[in-house]
Amino acid sequence: MRKYDNEKRYIEFVRIPAFGFQGNLKDLFAHKALTPEASVAMLKQMLEIRHFELKLSQLKMGTDPKRPGFDFVGASHLYAGQEAMAVGVLSAARKDDYITSTHRGHGHCLAKGGDLKRMMAEVMGKEAGYCGGRGGSMHIADMKVNNLGANAIVGGSYGIAVGAAISVKRLGRDQVVISFVGDGSTNNGIAHEAMNMASALQVPVVFVIENNALGMTCLVDEVTNVEFLARRAAGYNMPAEVVDGTDVLAVHDAAKRALDHARKGGGPFILECIGFRIFGHSLSDDRRSYRTREEEEEWNRQDSCEKMKRRIIEAGVMSQEQVADLEKRVEQEIEEATDFAIKAPMPSPSTIMDYIFSDTASDTISPELRTPGIKDSDLKLKRDAEGKMFYGEAVNEALREEMARDKHVVLFGEDVAQYGGAFGVTRGLWKLFGPERVWNTAISEACICGAGLGAAMTGLRPVAELMYIDFVGLAMDQIANQAAKVKYMFGGHASVPLVIRTQIGGGKGYAGQHSQSLESWFTHVPGLKVVAPSTPYDAKGLLKTAIRDDNPVIFIEHQLLYSGKQYKCVVPQEEYTIPFGVADIKRPGKDVTIISYSRMVHVALDAAKKLAAEGIEAEVIDPRTLYPLDLATLLESLKKTGRVVIVAQACLTGSFSGEIASQLMDKGFDYLDAPIKRIGACDCPPPMSPSLENEFLPDEADIIAAVKEVL
Repeated sequence: MRKYDNEKRYIEFVRIPAFGFQGNLKDLFAHKALTPEASVAMLKQMLEIRHFELKLSQLKMGTDPKRPGFDFVGASHLYAGQEAMAVGVLSAARKDDYITSTHRGHGHCLAKGGDLKRMMAEVMGKEAGYCGGRGGSMHIADMKVNNLGANAIVGGSYGIAVGAAISVKRLGRDQVVISFVGDGSTNNGIAHEAMNMASALQVPVVFVIENNALGMTCLVDEVTNVEFLARRAAGYNMPAEVVDGTDVLAVHDAAKRALDHARKGGGPFILECIGFRIFGHSLSDDRRSYRTREEEEEWNRQDSCEKMKRRIIEAGVMSQEQVADLEKRVEQEIEEATDFAIKAPMPSPSTIMDYIFSDTASDTISPELRTPGIKDSDLKLKRDAEGKMFYGEAVNEALREEMARDKHVVLFGEDVAQYGGAFGVTRGLWKLFGPERVWNTAISEACICGAGLGAAMTGLRPVAELMYIDFVGLAMDQIANQAAKVKYMFGGHASVPLVIRTQIGGGKGYAGQHSQSLESWFTHVPGLKVVAPSTPYDAKGLLKTAIRDDNPVIFIEHQLLYSGKQYKCVVPQEEYTIPFGVADIKRPGKDVTIISYSRMVHVALDAAKKLAAEGIEAEVIDPRTLYPLDLATLLESLKKTGRVVIVAQACLTGSFSGEIASQLMDKGFDYLDAPIKRIGACDCPPPMSPSLENEFLPDEADIIAAVKEVL
């Protein structure tokens, strides 16, 4: 721990240079900092972005002279005016560097070498677009050139960028991740979580703040009490620089320093580009309500494209006529891209369910991916004389085996390293695999999940832990809007081998914010697989499957299962996995089917024993995975018994038990001899007092009473 001598002192903040570039093209040519050919390429990209955006404006507003009245569906947030920012940064970057983008992502994609035809087709929702029309204007991505995608959630990509930078560093590569963000996003919580994580881990990420002084319609001055947003760097002990974002040469000059700093192991960097957006927040935005014509005219005199044209002509690289000819060629390319997109077919409705999940897994991997220096004896935890082990030990053993099998598997979260996690489940992993594979994070649930996503998209197989499921509200954007959707939104081009481990509770007196069962939140989100094992055997086999799966998996454990002796079971030492979507009949029966998952399976089994003493044979089935759900096994049991009771620890209203009941009614109504009965917790927050918590949670008596109701 850090020690302080308590002597009087002053804390110094970092010094941030601003507007330091005073050069011109001739100086850059003389110092070989830029070639004439490169300067022309920069101008061409800027003109492509400008005219692409102008064309979108004409099409959206029905003012295109060649296509009067034409319109297209969808939002359009234009980048026009900010061309120097994207082109300046990416002309200084390497082709294999990663980027994350914003809802103004057209400029970033084109500056990364994007194709005008595919871009226009995507904006119009066509199959020929970058994402097959699934993402549209706000979700352009191109994984082939390491463009990790535009993001319609303000600030949504900060964690993804940091996660990608973690991959770069952990895999020993020398790429840099460039995170393009708007000024409005810098006040979002995940911005600070991500900057802190990036600084703590010293990963190679450059946060490029595109400051056009407006967060939608709010002035920066209205919502932030700093003159320059680059001052955020002082709070996270990272360098920063402020540049004129209308001058592509100034941006290029500063970006080279920022990228070089990050690439050489210096850690994160903030580059703030001060500029202007020509249009409003979107094309449906009446910008006159918050911006005057005089302000626009003043900024237009600093127009980035006009400024670069003048520089090229003054340097003698091109004549005015040649520049005009270049611009005409760009305009023609835009016209051709527009014609292509208009004629391109829409996606077939029959493909609507394509790209939600990957159908791949790392079931077979190269031997060289195995972690060196790990002995087989390191991977097996002690069992009792009957070969039984605790639930928490089974989870730990699964993590050991998968981390040894594949060095791309990493584990991070709050307190998971030296301490071994709040419940001791990850104990010993930090010592065995080291801090490059197992590390603690700040209390930053949103960034934990966002970084997990970014790392998963760029080569790692992360297991991220959220200490309690109650905390997922802090991370739900990163889980539901990001991790669950990128595969689909990006037209199937993303792979997300991410596991988020978390715990549900109840029965320990932890009250309303540490005891909830919120699994149905996740089952409602397409793109997530949801697993809730009830036994040590299932926990180990399903976690190994989850880690190998190329999709985001929410892996839900129960606090009371971790160390309860009554929950121990035999766990083979031999290698095994359990496939998703395969339910397990925990107890055969003929009179009634009891369906339950997680810890409530054990309560149901205890109830079944008591019912058997009365001559009632209940079949107890554990789905094990809620999504995918093994409906076939549940229906077969219903056919046999004709009666169903569904038990879940969640509050009854909105519980996943309702979804199971609905599907059984839809597919098995003719087999029912009585209404389906559901059992759940009371519709109130979990209380702390034992007398109230006992009343809150479903128990054996509730199950027995429900069974007798349906018989």
